[in-house]
Amino acid sequence: MTDATSETPSASTGERDLVLTRIIPAPRAALFRAWTEPELLKRWFAPKPWTVSEAETDPRPGGASRLVMRGPDGSEFPSAGVYLEIVPDARIVFTDAYLRAWEPSAKPFFTGIITFEDAEGGTRYTARARHWSAEDRARHEAMGFHAGWGRCADQLAELAATL
Repeated sequence: MTDATSETPSASTGERDLVLTRIIPAPRAALFRAWTEPELLKRWFAPKPWTVSEAETDPRPGGASRLVMRGPDGSEFPSAGVYLEIVPDARIVFTDAYLRAWEPSAKPFFTGIITFEDAEGGTRYTARARHWSAEDRARHEAMGFHAGWGRCADQLAELAATL
């Protein structure tokens, strides 16, 4: 029997994952807050010059989240999902497979697995995007996953240093 919460990906899962890992010089609690408090999310979650115009969170298993990212031209991109797992200061798992209250979304794209681990110099921050298909993974990578999520991680680090 395998552990469902294991971070060791199977070959097929690894082909569907995009991963960003950083050592952020801030405590795990600050990073967790920045991921779960709406007013903090608004300050770092979109790569500048993009912004987050709206953020709602209910960080508990089954709780809904909703973000609206706004582009420099004013166009808006809403994103809704639910939390699957919350371990304070350690792990956040969310998905867009459901919109709220286990209402399925029209087209699920990925599940996010965010972990915060003690490390020399701060916190090892790992953001894993696990996609429903290899095609979705390739599309997300082509959209600029590494550059965009990397810029957001830099913004997260800047904010966490002030918390």
